[in-house]
Amino acid sequence: MYPASRIIFYGTPEFALESLKALVNGGYHVECVVTAPDKPAGRGMKLRASKVKEYALQQGLRILQPEKLSDPSFIEELRQLKPDLQVVVAFRMMPRSVWAMPRLGTFNLHASLLPQYRGAAPINWAVINGEEETGLTTFFLQEKIDTGDIIFSEVMKIGPDETAGELHDRMKLKGAELLVKTVEAVFTGDVNPQPQPLVPNPQSPLKPAPKIYTDTCRIDWNRPSAEIYNLIRGLSPVPAAFTEIRLKDGTTPVMKILRAGLESGQPSAMPGTFSSNGSTVLKISASDGDLCIFELQLAGRKPMKTEEFLRGSGRNIV
Repeated sequence: MYPASRIIFYGTPEFALESLKALVNGGYHVECVVTAPDKPAGRGMKLRASKVKEYALQQGLRILQPEKLSDPSFIEELRQLKPDLQVVVAFRMMPRSVWAMPRLGTFNLHASLLPQYRGAAPINWAVINGEEETGLTTFFLQEKIDTGDIIFSEVMKIGPDETAGELHDRMKLKGAELLVKTVEAVFTGDVNPQPQPLVPNPQSPLKPAPKIYTDTCRIDWNRPSAEIYNLIRGLSPVPAAFTEIRLKDGTTPVMKILRAGLESGQPSAMPGTFSSNGSTVLKISASDGDLCIFELQLAGRKPMKTEEFLRGSGRNIV
């Protein structure tokens, strides 16, 4: 493609991996991969490399793992590499000294239709808010996060029962295609970046996509059932929406709910009340209806279907 053009790729999680693969498979010259430092994980807390690093090692690509992107030694390494273009997918905020370095600039692939859902968790929040569509955007980086001029965008529908995990898996593939399209356009000069509108639609105010915290994941059963249903979808499979169950021995273990369904009609009991037939059905009441739980996970256990749960711990719910 453009063997003389040097690309530096920034990314860490699985979402970024597909884009890196697409660049390599497309014949683009990835001069270096910048990813997060290895982190302790698992029971033994051994250092574990990111998915992006594992792939970069397999491909023999140069890897940098700075603790701080503002580190002078890291910035000097970048200068020595003389990048023509930098590509960012699911990475942290960059200082100007980094993103302004390449002659062709630095662009980011973001999993929303900007300016909607700026922030760390756009896929989750689109589902949590019950959106029927979302999309992908490539844009040139500027000072403020997720505010740069838009290069390309692509709309994607969200299924009524689709989880954030399922949407993520579709978006990472479509995102890789959009990223390669953007790289090609930047190298050929076939781009016409447009500023992001301040308010895309007077009837549709800007919605943020902040980082997901523990309190975000705690289910409030006093909320409407449809709202809880979307929260469960939007946090599945990780970090997962959760509630507490009360067992006959007095303990209250945490139960993550991975998949559920809405049941029409009035709630069968007070919000937060569990009901079951003891073998196949587990329901929890919300303010205006019940949710049927199909898949769940107890702390320290693997995900399980409701039937499996009811054969074990489910028998002891108070």
